[in-house]
Amino acid sequence: MPAASSPRCSLARQCWRGLLVLLAILLLGMVPAVAAEIEVRQPVLVAGDDGYAVSADFVFDLPARLEDAVTRGVVLPFVIEFEITRRRWWWLDESVVTRSQTVRLSYHALTRQYRLSVGALHQSFSSLEEALRLLSRLRHWTVLERSQLRSGDPYEAALRLRLDISQLPKPFQISALANRDWTLSSDWARWSFVPASLPSEAR
Repeated sequence: MPAASSPRCSLARQCWRGLLVLLAILLLGMVPAVAAEIEVRQPVLVAGDDGYAVSADFVFDLPARLEDAVTRGVVLPFVIEFEITRRRWWWLDESVVTRSQTVRLSYHALTRQYRLSVGALHQSFSSLEEALRLLSRLRHWTVLERSQLRSGDPYEAALRLRLDISQLPKPFQISALANRDWTLSSDWARWSFVPASLPSEAR
């Protein structure tokens, strides 16, 4: 007659099951999404008197989990990243400039208004839709001086927008490991361009 399982063995099996479930949750959270949640549309780099400025549209829907978090007082830090590299056929491409800008989305219960903040600058909105509409429109962000690029040389520009999980409170960083709603990001949008000569450089 087989011996009955001891309480210690049953407890050990329960612990193993719990560890396996936890591991499965963590692995599920670390699997990359099949497609980017944010789409970068019509990125463009334009030369002006102050240098080169980048503009683009970001198309995305804020997941319900993130919408609930921001209305409960969690600040969502979105990071816009830009970089330019110069192509070199004889060596590795040269990194010319990298820029980043953090836009924080928050909600203030006393005023019942949403807010977008860039550094010390703030703008308030009566609805989340209005705040997201502005966040999705990048306009005339000066990223480098004209003297930093050589006219006639081929360059590649890259731009993306992502929710920076590392700036979230620790409990939400842990939650982000097991939930893809927190991995809101675009792929790098890349395009090539060749700077034109300045009027003073024309011969």
